[in-house]
Amino acid sequence: MTLVLTEPVNRTILLLDIEDFSRRDDVVQACLRRELHNVVEDTLAAAGVERNMQYREDRGDGLIVLVSADIPKTVLLRSLLTAIPDALSQYNRLASRSAQMRLRTVLAAGEVAFDPKQGTVGGLVGHDLNQSCRLLDADALREALAQREADCVLGVSSPVYEGVVRHGHRGLRPEEFHHAVVSVKKDRLDLWLHGSPPDGTTTPVPEPASAGHGGRDAHEGVAGQPPAATAAAPAGGGAAFAFNGGTVSVGGSQVNGGQTGVSGGHVTGDVIMGTVRREGRSEQT
Repeated sequence: MTLVLTEPVNRTILLLDIEDFSRRDDVVQACLRRELHNVVEDTLAAAGVERNMQYREDRGDGLIVLVSADIPKTVLLRSLLTAIPDALSQYNRLASRSAQMRLRTVLAAGEVAFDPKQGTVGGLVGHDLNQSCRLLDADALREALAQREADCVLGVSSPVYEGVVRHGHRGLRPEEFHHAVVSVKKDRLDLWLHGSPPDGTTTPVPEPASAGHGGRDAHEGVAGQPPAATAAAPAGGGAAFAFNGGTVSVGGSQVNGGQTGVSGGHVTGDVIMGTVRREGRSEQT
């Protein structure tokens, strides 16, 4: 039987890694590995992820979990923010000091293919998966866990933050995430960390892109109506008005700039609109 590379499929990527795993002896490592599987089992179950909707690959000191795109990332994120801390807290209360477990976790998404080889396990292939693994290895994530009293730290990729977190869905607070640019293996990647940064500052929540900035509405206005006038301040002072087509009506008896004798339908004296000056007398027709 010939095994071939599968077509890439979009998956939610969950990565977990145990802090200081290699410093423990074999007995403790085996205990930590079993408990990690228990934590992941509880977390995925809380998010409603059935067995046929997930793929797990054991990495020794951690796990790669691929979750079907049918599971909303909002649901998975809420479970990561609640179920994992609770499970770790319960375990660490009873575990010996040498068997305490703390986790780095990353939630990302992307295209992943499978390249199986007979007689071996694993075989995941994909640029998005590679980038996600680099986020898990980032110093910023390691330092965030080392500097906190919490048992775990969560980082999300930029697509997950922009597409899910920043919109403030139920249980997700964008202000609780802060941005970090990480450098791993010559790549510079964006990582959003849950929790306050070490210096205590907060990251402003980005505003959604406005339709008035380069969008279709910026040029066409509301259907069936002419575009609005745009006021700009010229370098020389005063006001200037730009009209992009349509019918323009200016009412009232005030003309911007220096002028005299505004009365009825007549304007006498110097009329200045913006930076254009006209001499003489104008009558309304």
